[in-house]
Amino acid sequence: MRLSGYLILIGVVIGAAVVYVAAQSLLAVNQPLIVSAGFSHTVITPNADGSDDVAIFSYELSATATVSLVLDGSRGQSFAFRQDVLRTSDRYQVAFSGVVDGFVLPDDELYGQQVVRRLIPDDSYTWRLSAVSETGESVESTGQIVVSEGDAPLPLLPEFSVFPTLFTPNQDGISDRTRINVFLEKESRLSVYLLPEAGGEPIYLAERLENVMSDERGRHLFDYDGGVDNNADPPPNGTYTLVAEARDAVGQEVRHSATVTIAQGGKPFAEIVPQSIGVTVVFEQRPWEDRFFSTREQLGETIDPPADADSLTRTTISIPVGDVLVFALTVENYSDVPIRTHGPAPGTVYTWDQRASTFGATDESGAWRVGLDCTTAVTDYPWRWALGNRESLDVVVDPETGNDYFYLPPGERVVVWGAVRMTDIEVRNPQTCWAGLIHEDVEVAEVNRNVGAREIRLIPPGA
Repeated sequence: MRLSGYLILIGVVIGAAVVYVAAQSLLAVNQPLIVSAGFSHTVITPNADGSDDVAIFSYELSATATVSLVLDGSRGQSFAFRQDVLRTSDRYQVAFSGVVDGFVLPDDELYGQQVVRRLIPDDSYTWRLSAVSETGESVESTGQIVVSEGDAPLPLLPEFSVFPTLFTPNQDGISDRTRINVFLEKESRLSVYLLPEAGGEPIYLAERLENVMSDERGRHLFDYDGGVDNNADPPPNGTYTLVAEARDAVGQEVRHSATVTIAQGGKPFAEIVPQSIGVTVVFEQRPWEDRFFSTREQLGETIDPPADADSLTRTTISIPVGDVLVFALTVENYSDVPIRTHGPAPGTVYTWDQRASTFGATDESGAWRVGLDCTTAVTDYPWRWALGNRESLDVVVDPETGNDYFYLPPGERVVVWGAVRMTDIEVRNPQTCWAGLIHEDVEVAEVNRNVGAREIRLIPPGA
């Protein structure tokens, strides 16, 4: 008997469910496709003052349908707020601020810009919500809304310049960064970003902090190095769309774009190679010969690198005043990008009071050179040499200037050597001399600082 009771109860529940579903189906059949539609209020003033800037449009569908919401103005203009969007049977709400997909007016001067979103003109509008069901039924609901006191001027970007459009963020001092100038005509939220050609997340650029505050009207500057100066890896080499985008308080949006290319990007790394046997920096004493003397007008002969096996020891080097201190070391580029260097060439001999500028080889931002320093030198690493010469380095000709630039390729090693004529006995004798690898106007990394320090004793004449 108990089992029969359960079966009866189950039958009653199933029957009720069937009746409910059937009733709902009958009700749905009897309901119009657009059950209801309308704005929360019929007048909006979209000027970002916080009062009546937005109206809520609500509607309900009784079945799945493709929906469009269009506003027809009194002057014959029509604007689509939603166009052919698929919606299932449900209730919907959307905020309307008078801003629709971008459109262009006859008197617009856009300077090549794209209007992405725009406020419709002040007017009295008839709105039309149309719905087409999956069975082909078409229904339309209409009403009125007034747009008044709208903040209509677009946040235009009349100035937008990018230079260079091909840059190589690798800290070699040549086209390491691109500069973007944007003039914002109206206070708006300004964003500048890169879009990869193959798609992906935008890469946002930071604005320089100048006399114009962020998002204020005026000229805004962006200086982009790919993040390399902050020890970040730059974006992959390739072509990008650079976008400047302004969005005002109402929601109007204007966009300017250009194409930029990143090439040879990467963080450069190099070091003076530590040696497991013998010293890292080889020092040797040699007699001075006049053939080594160099001037800006006439470079002397180069000196040969150290060859004496005793130079591999760490003992004090004793040098008669007027003779030369010769050194040699090995540099490796262990990064993924070539590193730039410049003269004078290995083997160049300096006198104590000469500098690279004596030979016309002034410091160059981004270039790498080996430097020699001593305790009594008046500047840091006053004597400097290139990481090779024309025969051992890759030569790149700048098509715009015709200048030759010299690069040590990724993964390559090079032996650098040179000499300094020790002509002055300073207060400290003996003194210490050492080598360094200098990334000019960037850094002398700790691993490349004060390498191979050796005690140098000068022997005065007649001693």
